[in-house]
Formats: sequence, structure tokens, C-alpha cells
Amino acid sequence: MQILVIEDDRDIAAGIGEFLGTHGHQVELVHDGRRGLDRAAGGAFDTIVLDRMLPGLDGVELCRRLRRRHIHTPVLMLTALDALDDKLTGFGAGADDYLAKPFALAELEVRLQALHRRHTPADVATTHLLTVGDLSYDTLALQAMRDDQALTLNPTTRRLLEYLMRASPRVVPRSELQTLLWGEQVPGDDVLRIHMHALRNSIDRPFDRKLLHTVHGVGYRLSADDA
Repeated sequence: MQILVIEDDRDIAAGIGEFLGTHGHQVELVHDGRRGLDRAAGGAFDTIVLDRMLPGLDGVELCRRLRRRHIHTPVLMLTALDALDDKLTGFGAGADDYLAKPFALAELEVRLQALHRRHTPADVATTHLLTVGDLSYDTLALQAMRDDQALTLNPTTRRLLEYLMRASPRVVPRSELQTLLWGEQVPGDDVLRIHMHALRNSIDRPFDRKLLHTVHGVGYRLSADDA
């Protein structure tokens, strides 16, 4: 995705840019509202990450002006203000989603992916069906299949499976999966191992070919390629 990040806190903006960049996205950073409006109006972006409190022009007014210009790029608004009235104001200005600070970067990316899919009609018919080798997962029916056999998954293993399938064949670090499941409150590495063991039992144990690979000291990779 081409992502515009409008955030005046340079540390937060840099962290978002680095994380999204390592996940294959093209990211442009802007640190004030007026420059952000110019770039959002003139650039071809798939999604926009917009801080609510900005110098020059606040995020709510920026979003409102974009919509007045009939620019419908999906906007995810970031804010330290998470009261209902604040959220309603943001949505009323045209924001598509809302994320309160502090937030997990993995959740930010997942939400941006969801916004992009939602606003790309040509992709809607196919993006809900994920495949890796002979493994498939229907994200609408919440059903995984392999070799015409239905697989049993719980909510946590379903979430891990979808994330790994969307990332395939990339190696996903343990820390990234921990953030996906628990944000900043990670209960410990052993808990992730338990969930990954349950996922492996569901998708690999009954079959000759293994799809879930452990990359020791790094994380996990879901791929039909053993390399």
C-alpha cells in the first residue's frame, strides 16, 4: 500500500513508518496539518494515518476538508482522546476508523489493510479467501481447509493463521505475533509457543507436507516452500 502518515510527533511517525516499511508498504511522513492536507489532496495514497491534534490544521478539520473536495481515501485517525464524543466528532468529519494512543503497530497495520480492502471493490470477492499451498482459509466463514478436510481452530489460532497467511512467505518475528495477540502486555514467550503448537497440530500434524516452519531465534514462516 501507499500510505500517508500525518503525525506531528516525529518519534511516533518514525516508528510507524519503519514498521510499515518493513512490511512492504510505501510510507510518506508529514508533520503538520497544512502540509498534510496538500499531500493528501495531491498524492495517490491507498490509506491515510491522521493524528487528531496537529499544528497548523487539526486532524478533524483536515479530514473534513478532504471530504469536501470529494477525496475519499480511507482515513484512520489517531488520538489520545478516546471519549465517545471525540470519536463521533472524528467519524462525523469523515474518518473511517479510529485508534487511541498508545496502540500496537501490528493492529494499526491490520486495520489499514482492512480499510484498503473495504475500499477496493474489485478485490472484495477474493481477499476473504487466503491460500498457501493446499491450505485455504475463508476469513468470512472462519473456516480453514486442507486437502478437502475441515480444520479445527480456536479464535487465537484463527487469528494467528490469518496473519501468517497474509504475511506468507515472509518470516514473522515472535515479537510481531505477540504484539498482534496482546499489544504491549505480553504474558511471556512460552504462551506464544503454546498457541503456535496448537496451530501446528491443526494445520500440519495430519499431513505429510509441513507448512508452518520455525525459524529458530527469529519467528515463524508459513509457506509450501521448505527453504
